[in-house]
Amino acid sequence: MNITIVGTGYVGLVSGTCLADLGHSVHCVDINREKVEMMQKGKVPIYEPQLEEVFLRNIKGGRLFFTTELKEAMKVSNVIFLALPTPPGEDGSADLSYVLNVAEQIGDLMTEYTLIVNKSTVPVGTSEKVKNLIQTKTKFPFDVVSNPEFLREGYAVEDFMKPERVIVGGSSQRAFEIMDRIYLPLTNAGIKMIKMDEKSSELTKYASNSFLATKITFMNEIANYCEKVGADVDKVRFGMGSDERIGNRFLFPGLGYGGSCFPKDVKALIKSGKEVGHNFQILESVEKINQKQKTILIPEVEKYLGGLEGKNIAIWGLAFKENTDDIREAPSLEIIEQLLEKGAKVTAYDSIASDNVKKIWKNKITYADNMYDCIEGADALIIATEWGEFRNPHFNILKEKMKNRAIFDGRNLYDLNELAFHGFYYKSIGRKLIKK
Repeated sequence: MNITIVGTGYVGLVSGTCLADLGHSVHCVDINREKVEMMQKGKVPIYEPQLEEVFLRNIKGGRLFFTTELKEAMKVSNVIFLALPTPPGEDGSADLSYVLNVAEQIGDLMTEYTLIVNKSTVPVGTSEKVKNLIQTKTKFPFDVVSNPEFLREGYAVEDFMKPERVIVGGSSQRAFEIMDRIYLPLTNAGIKMIKMDEKSSELTKYASNSFLATKITFMNEIANYCEKVGADVDKVRFGMGSDERIGNRFLFPGLGYGGSCFPKDVKALIKSGKEVGHNFQILESVEKINQKQKTILIPEVEKYLGGLEGKNIAIWGLAFKENTDDIREAPSLEIIEQLLEKGAKVTAYDSIASDNVKKIWKNKITYADNMYDCIEGADALIIATEWGEFRNPHFNILKEKMKNRAIFDGRNLYDLNELAFHGFYYKSIGRKLIKK
């Protein structure tokens, strides 16, 4: 089929590239001319494992195209996916201006039946708003469906090509039949498509992300309690996860959640609830606890060093999680801010995300070229991202280069006995404190 994707951000580019890999002809539209020209030259503007390979394969295969002109794309396609940003406003509500502006343009440009597929994360009732707006702009028939994405950064290509389910919300048999054709390569492989109404589909995305954010936050609360009573969160996590009603995913304690989805979606659902007189008290607590969790190690570092003024602190990891360059809502940003406020000197290393952090902190911190240069003369090391290269360091090199053998691990990467053997002061989350 011929498909148009409007928006080439994270969701749009991954979705467009993967739809092309399913055999469709895909035209990706973006108003950023420089970005479009970059993609036309075969350069991927974001970091995502496996994406470049699939991207180049489909450009070469003549199935993936990029343009700044929505009108030109619509000439060859009557299926339009909206993959537009819905950033949080000051009050936490989702900003729908990008979605509604493009919907208005689509209404003006339509010349035949068109299916508008909303892939953006939007509040309940957005499909209805899009439908009502387009109706004021055209006399041609059209349908609007909700098709939320469930892509994990770092695993997005795999998640698109092998999803646990495909959610489609609509009210038109014609629209459902088109969506069946689009996703036929996946459903033929055994992937289930779950069909429902538009509002239920829109809420499914918010509910899913908010539940996972709650699960992460609950586990962090358990980890913090473990430290108070002498329990081991790793053992508790294993015991809990062995119950099939709970499962073992999202039970790893750490510095809280970040990224482009969980923080924004939790805020938006809280705000959407208030608009109809419903208070999501559990989510309000989740948001408050998560914000505190991001910097939970700072007091520990400060106590160990007897203050942070003039101290050299190394940070491993800047992205909000491994396998991405995304620093949105990353714990590292909050950690750096507090360290600088307390007079510390910060040296950071991340093989992928450093350039994005430089745009924020510029030369206020030092950026190392590798993980071992980062710790040279460090009074303490904070681990903020679970990158694979941090999992098995040469501890003898750390002992040689660091001023103090002190590691504050926000991702619980290391075995307690090994750190004790090497003589480190080792503070992790929800586990025994190792004192050298």
